Amino acid sequence: MTKRVAILISGGGSNMLALLRDMAAGGHPAQPVLVASNDPAAAGLVKAAAAGVTVAAVDHRPFKGDRAAFEAALLEPILAAEPDILCLAGFMRVLTPAFVGRFAGRMLNIHPSLLPLYPGLHTHQRALDAGDAEAGCTVHEVTPVLDDGPILGQARVPILPGDTAETLAARVLVQEHRLYPAVLRRFAGGDRSPLYL
Repeated sequence: MTKRVAILISGGGSNMLALLRDMAAGGHPAQPVLVASNDPAAAGLVKAAAAGVTVAAVDHRPFKGDRAAFEAALLEPILAAEPDILCLAGFMRVLTPAFVGRFAGRMLNIHPSLLPLYPGLHTHQRALDAGDAEAGCTVHEVTPVLDDGPILGQARVPILPGDTAETLAARVLVQEHRLYPAVLRRFAGGDRSPLYL
C-alpha cells in the first residue's frame, strides 16, 4: 500500500522538491499528500502547489511564546491529510516532545552535518573551524532530542582547501538532494537500515 507523505518546510523547499520529483518518478512506495510551512510567504509553497500538491501555512509568529498552540494549529492540516510519514525538509522550528511523540517512528529529518557531529545551526562553519577533512548530511528519525534519533542515511563530501561555509554548504546540498529521496524511498518500503552514499 502506498504511504502518504506530508512535508514540512520553512523556505524555498529545495529538499522538498527533490522528494516530490522522486515520488513522481513512478514505482515509488510513497505519494505526497501535503506540503505545510510555518511561513505563509515560503517560496516552497508556491512550488509545491505548482506540482499539484495540497499546501497549508500556519504562521508561527502570532503564537510567540506558545509552541503548543502553534503546533495544535499546525496539526490541523497535517491530520486532515492523514500522512503515514512526516518529512522535515528545512523546517526551522523546534518541535515539542508531544508533537514528536505523535509521529514517533514516522518522522524524518535531513540535517547538514555528519551526525552526531554538529547538531543545531552553523554546521558548515563548525566543521571548518574544527579542521575536519570531510562534511556531509544525515537523514535521521526525529526524536524529542534535537538532531538525534536513529541514523537512516549519510552522504559525505570532502572539505577542500579554501572552502567557506557557503561553498561547503552548496556541495553538501547537492548530496542532500540525492540522499533524502533515496532514504525516503527505502523507508516507505519498510527498509530502515542506514544508507551510505
